[in-house]
Amino acid sequence: MEKLISKKDLLEEANISYGQLYRWKRKNLIPENWFIRKSTFTGQETFFPKDDILLRIEKIKTLKDDLSLDELADMFSPSPTLTSLSAEELTERNIVSQTAIDMFNNFHGPNLSFSFDQLLTLYVLNSLLQTGDVNRAECIDLLKLFHEQAQTLKSNESELLFIRKMGVSFFILTPEPANLLLETQAKKIAHYKLSQCIEELKLTLS
Repeated sequence: MEKLISKKDLLEEANISYGQLYRWKRKNLIPENWFIRKSTFTGQETFFPKDDILLRIEKIKTLKDDLSLDELADMFSPSPTLTSLSAEELTERNIVSQTAIDMFNNFHGPNLSFSFDQLLTLYVLNSLLQTGDVNRAECIDLLKLFHEQAQTLKSNESELLFIRKMGVSFFILTPEPANLLLETQAKKIAHYKLSQCIEELKLTLS
């Protein structure tokens, strides 16, 4: 279950003002659906998904001196950026490894350049490879899932989970927030919020 933080505690913990919080909301730096209204014994209060909001505020603070609020809003937007990069650019800039590119091209066929949607697939694949917790067959399973669910990836904020049980592994793609209860023998190997992967990728590309 996702942990929530009250607005009062958020302002104190993040060391920001009420005005900053709502200015960032108006500028679309903080999603509307993160403002969760709940009834309490004192009346209606606003809560936020704790980990997500604290991470987002930390990013805003870190980047606001280098990027305008509009540029930050674009980076945090789940919409793709109109970007196309070659395999050579991707490896030279250390965005993804040659291993990830080779796996992608073996599955999809040779690519001279990669669109943003393809870059996102490569980025997640590369992140998984870096953990050392996936084998080649599991990487192919990920590529199949992303290929089959391409429209879902475009239209929804999703989370990707990689589960293994007694040597059998599988991926789950589910809308945020992913509140899955696993049996004790099943182990969660990796968990990615694709909205955060998009942010990280956009920041890397910029």
